[in-house]
Amino acid sequence: MRRHLQWSIKQLIASYSDGQLSPRRVTEEALQDALRWKTLNAFVRLTPEQAAQQAQDSEERYKLRQPISDLDGVTIAIKDNFCTKDVHTTCASRMLQDFVPPYDATVCSRLKQAGAVILGKTNMDQFAMGAGTVDSLYGPTKNIWSEDLDKDHWRIAGGSSGGSASAVAAGLCYAAIGSDTGGSTRNPASYCGVVGLKPTYGLVSRHGLIPLVNSMDVPGIFARSVSDCVAILNTVAGPDKLDSTTIRKPFTRLNLPEVGQIDLSTVRIGIPKEYHCHGLSAEVLETWSKVADLLECSGASVRQVSLPNTAASIFVYTILNQCEVASNMARYDGIEYGHRAADERSTEQLYALSRAEGFNEVVKTRILTGNFLLLKKNYDHYFEKALRVRRLIAEDFAKVFDSSAKEERVDILLTPTTLTEAPLYKDFASLTNRDQCAVQDFCTQPANMAGNPAVSIPIRLSRAGLPLSLQLMSNSLNEQLLLTVARWIEAQVEFDSLEHTQQYKASL
Repeated sequence: MRRHLQWSIKQLIASYSDGQLSPRRVTEEALQDALRWKTLNAFVRLTPEQAAQQAQDSEERYKLRQPISDLDGVTIAIKDNFCTKDVHTTCASRMLQDFVPPYDATVCSRLKQAGAVILGKTNMDQFAMGAGTVDSLYGPTKNIWSEDLDKDHWRIAGGSSGGSASAVAAGLCYAAIGSDTGGSTRNPASYCGVVGLKPTYGLVSRHGLIPLVNSMDVPGIFARSVSDCVAILNTVAGPDKLDSTTIRKPFTRLNLPEVGQIDLSTVRIGIPKEYHCHGLSAEVLETWSKVADLLECSGASVRQVSLPNTAASIFVYTILNQCEVASNMARYDGIEYGHRAADERSTEQLYALSRAEGFNEVVKTRILTGNFLLLKKNYDHYFEKALRVRRLIAEDFAKVFDSSAKEERVDILLTPTTLTEAPLYKDFASLTNRDQCAVQDFCTQPANMAGNPAVSIPIRLSRAGLPLSLQLMSNSLNEQLLLTVARWIEAQVEFDSLEHTQQYKASL
């Protein structure tokens, strides 16, 4: 086990500054580990030449004592639905298997400008349509916490950003970028025992993120600690003239207080009763209760709240998701870019065959369902009605966060992230994609519907030795308080995200 992997990004940067470590050495070791752990299938493509050059440039800056940011020389992985200049960006699909973007997504360009070292692209569900990273052209991603990675008893990493979560959990990089449409960052973060942050919608630019659901997509962040998440967020957040949906207000860098200085006496925590739902495991419920008690015993005000439209949220999310997917997938016709079928007898035949060959069954099903829901005869009954209920869901959050009655207002919502520990692949694969997402996204997708920030933090291990995590949600642009409370909980539970990685490597 590389000793420096136990360090935070801040400690790593300090070791670069005093000459104890070098960016080139850390990058070389990271690339070696990524190859050694190919069985996880976390990466779909490594970029060793680019990473080596970025590490060399970073090392030169440290020799001159002129690092350019708090991320200079830090190894980071990027989900394969973010455009990366001169590097294949495939969305884990046949349709984009040969697509090489001529530009960087804003998130990627800001990381590069900060001196970060980009190791490569991580695995995902095809076009981010899934909750397990099992529907990839490159095969499924495995969870490092699995009892056995080589037989049929391995666990899923979650999805759709499972490759990024698996890479961070296995110590292959210090942080990773994912996307979050209905929980695609928080879900795999929960299963893999790492921190997963979904920022406020519009806080981080979507430019260069290949869209799934434009009105809900948010770049997400994976790291092994809350403070590392903050370091990444401070680099990538802020207005972007290339994305009209970014918040125009200048971003104020977050600066979390030290754990000993965090005062919870003025913090009001809400426990939404609707999240105590069918399918919630006894261990997750016990974990939820214990952390609520821990907060209350430390001075926070904890009370039950109601988000009455939660039960309808997963159905509304499913409808809106499929409608926007049908629209977004229309651009892939085999003409301008993407997979092109060999049969060119007619334009119509070319379109049909290119799409039939380029998309898997999950994508095709969502396109067909979305187009059906958008038919004139169905538009009002499904799409319009779903939009109206979405507004009610957003109003539920507004009522608990902005209530005019002070005694009814809360600052943070505490909920489960996922209903259970990471399931076995064979059990998960036996379900349809619709059922997989309906179960795995129940607690996470309401935050996307409302555009609110949310973070998943690992709490403890289940009796099976798998991570159990909880989710914190707050009002829009309230990341400062959200991550402050998350950092306090993190310090109390002292979860070691690399524990299983160390034990597994020691047994090899």
